[in-house]
Amino acid sequence: MNEPVETAEMLAFCKTVASESLSRAAVELGVPRATISRRLARLEERLGVRLLRRTTRSLALTDAGQAFYRHARMVLDAVASAEESVRRVDEEVRGDLRISGPPRAHASFSEMICEFAKRYPHVRVQLELTTRIVDLRRDGYDVALRATGDMEPGLVARVLARFQGMAVASPSYLAEHGVPRVARDLRKHRCLLGFVRGELPQTHWPLAKGGKLHVEGSFRSNDVTLLGEAALRGLGIAFLPEVLAGPEIQRGTLVHVLPGVIGSTMQIAVVYPEREFMPPQVRAFVDAVVAWAPGKLVPLEGEELGVRSEPCGKQAPSGKQAPSGKQVSVALTKGGGAERTRKAKPRR
Repeated sequence: MNEPVETAEMLAFCKTVASESLSRAAVELGVPRATISRRLARLEERLGVRLLRRTTRSLALTDAGQAFYRHARMVLDAVASAEESVRRVDEEVRGDLRISGPPRAHASFSEMICEFAKRYPHVRVQLELTTRIVDLRRDGYDVALRATGDMEPGLVARVLARFQGMAVASPSYLAEHGVPRVARDLRKHRCLLGFVRGELPQTHWPLAKGGKLHVEGSFRSNDVTLLGEAALRGLGIAFLPEVLAGPEIQRGTLVHVLPGVIGSTMQIAVVYPEREFMPPQVRAFVDAVVAWAPGKLVPLEGEELGVRSEPCGKQAPSGKQAPSGKQVSVALTKGGGAERTRKAKPRR
């Protein structure tokens, strides 16, 4: 009978996969790089299968490695939960906290992160800002800020804010190319498109009454602020969050296109994997974000497209279908901070 896999070996493997480097995994675990190599070799020997393809410059999971990684993450989470379940209630919050968030974070978000780190000095914070919608379990993240309706099964979402998404264009573009009257008219127009899950070019926009419409684009970016700037400069029609487009519509620099036809309800949420025992550092961070959010998820007065440096987001519908997984960098909405907790529904 083969010897059982040791937790240290699984931890070395998962850290290596998450950090994409033996050296970084060694630093995070506080052991020599040679120790990580030995543990990985021992793990592969026990299992009798190659888990990683290693070269001098890259690491890649084999098919067996991908399957083992998913289960190993769950095992390590279960071990951490078991430890947390027997710790004293008054023990100081400590441990690793890996966070994923969108780029263009508002200054107050940075302040909140720093204040959290100061309040919990024994929590090792790792914050990655990316347009990619990470897989929390597979990629080893504890919590993420996002605004997308395309959440993985097994996540819990605490909604921070809701707002509308809408199609907009500049008056000069509409004067030159005409105003769309029905959804199918968009096929004749230049659409400015985002990316699905921050990775793949968008191909559909949501219909306000449900469903989606295929759209073609001449300009694509995973930066929603750039899409807004392109719309202001007359390059085409963009789908933007209301908190970003609203001030420009009021100034007359953008026009709402196909109101009541193209649109969706969007939301920003802090999400984390569903667990029987939530690690204290994760609970503390989620509570800190929920306390910070009200009043912060709105455009700052006087700010305009092209000169903004706000957050946040990604989209997720509330009852209606939103453009799946488009990354949103907006400054959060008034009336945010709703502390309703719900489990993300599996994709259909």
